[in-house]
Amino acid sequence: MSNLLNISPSPHTHGKDTTKKLMYGVVLALMPALFTSVFYFGTGAVIVTLTSVISCITFEYLIQRFILKKPISITDGSAIVTGLLLAFNLPSNIPVAIIIIGSLIAIGVAKMTFGGLGNNPFNPALVGRVFMLISFPVQMTSWPVPAGFGTGYLDAVTGATPLAIIKEGLKNGESLSGLMEKIPSAFQMFMGKMGGSMGEVAAFALLIGFVYMLYKKIITWHIPVSVIGSIALFTSILWLVNPELNADPLFHILAGGVLLGAIFMATDYVTSPMNPKSMIIYGCGIGILTVIIRVWGAYPEGVSFAILIMNAFVPLMNTYIKPKRFGEEVKNG
Repeated sequence: MSNLLNISPSPHTHGKDTTKKLMYGVVLALMPALFTSVFYFGTGAVIVTLTSVISCITFEYLIQRFILKKPISITDGSAIVTGLLLAFNLPSNIPVAIIIIGSLIAIGVAKMTFGGLGNNPFNPALVGRVFMLISFPVQMTSWPVPAGFGTGYLDAVTGATPLAIIKEGLKNGESLSGLMEKIPSAFQMFMGKMGGSMGEVAAFALLIGFVYMLYKKIITWHIPVSVIGSIALFTSILWLVNPELNADPLFHILAGGVLLGAIFMATDYVTSPMNPKSMIIYGCGIGILTVIIRVWGAYPEGVSFAILIMNAFVPLMNTYIKPKRFGEEVKNG
């Protein structure tokens, strides 16, 4: 009886990397974006990030210790990653109490309810973010304007995001060319000089993290490239068909949470597919849904919803889209 096999959730690939090493690799990759957010939003970015991370770690510990009565695993880094990603999806002036509620939903409902890391079907940080958006829409859509390192938590000036300006302006019958004059240039958006959540305003910093994770083989290129590529292709078609109603593809890639979602959230190990073909289909699905929601949906942004919708299809893709087995006979004709 001492030789019983231990059954664990997928994936089952053996290698030298551990969950802890991979998670802390993601944490390190997020640091350039975090520093950039602190540079633009000041004290608010620090308070929101610390509150989110500490809350996620605390809730995971309490649930494992007193409810599930399982070994404590808060040192594996997954709760820290969830806390950072949740913070990156929030305004830098959101009340602390709302952050704590969102952390409870992310860890307690989206992660631990299903048994913890490796079992959750949906990205915990995005579940927390969407819950907060639906429950606290005013606080979740009051975006501070980047004002520099010295900005206080409570004295931030709020404004509309580029996506919201375009969405509302077109709805009111304004021309796209006129609206584009009201938003930052492509270079300013690339450098992060625009309103939005903490993780949306650091395109160059997110790309640094992307390169680092590729170099360390923490992720592969398939999902991020397919997400960004499908968005670029879809919006290019719309832009060429009617440039007075549809923004150019570069705007759609730099504005909002495309880069954050494609690089750090869609690539979550647990909630993304396990083989390259499925990854590309998954990424394209996220890209197409994002554009559909942005252009024809009620919300100006659709990345979070698109990723969660495609999360639901991952078990199906893992079941029916598989690489050929070694030694499988290939039939001709």
